[in-house]
Amino acid sequence: MSQLGTATYVTAGNDRFRKPLLFDGGYFQCKVSAADTGGSLCIYETVRKKKGGPLLHYHQSQDEWFFVRQGEFLFQVGDDRFRLAAGDSIFAPRKVPHAFANVSDEAALILVYQPAGTMERFFVDGSQLLLTDPSPHEWQALCHRHGIENVGPKLNVD
Repeated sequence: MSQLGTATYVTAGNDRFRKPLLFDGGYFQCKVSAADTGGSLCIYETVRKKKGGPLLHYHQSQDEWFFVRQGEFLFQVGDDRFRLAAGDSIFAPRKVPHAFANVSDEAALILVYQPAGTMERFFVDGSQLLLTDPSPHEWQALCHRHGIENVGPKLNVD
């Protein structure tokens, strides 16, 4: 673990803690931890090998920025929809409903959460919960504990 004010180096294809997570159809790798930034932000990369994405949701306390590294994604932020390709980015302010869906065979996306809040714990706990085929109530309870409110369905990729 790095200390504040020191560099954090993560090699390509690796996780900050050498523990990538399988989460909601993608591998999530922490690149910059909240511990590295005093809670200011955390950064993840997700590599997705199946189509789809999360429910329409919003974060009570985090802004979220997305950068498409590979493939194409459909995004909804508020009432607006966008199709993003490699090199494109989009910002989703806190408390604004948003969702994304991979529409490619394989894609990669960078996600930045500011401030970090408990997003790292959400991904760790969520990856474990998803192994148990949770009920909608169990999933909603996890999200609620981390300030995430699900407000609609997943984006249709057909």
